[in-house]
Amino acid sequence: MLDERDRKLLFLMQQDGSLPVTALAEHVALSVSACSRRIQRLEEECYLDLRITVLNRRRMGVPTTLFALVKTAHHADEWIESFRKAISDIPEIVEAHRLTGHYDYLLKLILPSVEHYDVIYKQIVRRIELFDVSASISMEVLKDGLTMPVSHAR
Repeated sequence: MLDERDRKLLFLMQQDGSLPVTALAEHVALSVSACSRRIQRLEEECYLDLRITVLNRRRMGVPTTLFALVKTAHHADEWIESFRKAISDIPEIVEAHRLTGHYDYLLKLILPSVEHYDVIYKQIVRRIELFDVSASISMEVLKDGLTMPVSHAR
């Protein structure tokens, strides 16, 4: 069971994963050793999936975000697995979601330019049959998805 200190630690760690344990301990009013033990427990209880460094997309040369909505005529498990494999090694596809509603899948791509989408599109359709693909370009990020609420954790 998580308490408020645990939630605050999780919040702080996802805001800035480079914060040293000494700073985290100070923020949650714990000794460094007690804070370290809590972090270890949170890791063991799988509250932390992994610790990563978020790179600057402009400096990395991929400032463009594009969302591709995919329709398929196939819904068998084998096709879904083939689709998963077809997109898995394309690094520009950073997220893929199976959806309810009018479209079957949503792909989030980060690209060096809008024009580069055609390269990725051709890679996908060479690997797997799709019924329809519709793409939308993100003009501005109003909120990113790098953090999540910690208040619902138990």
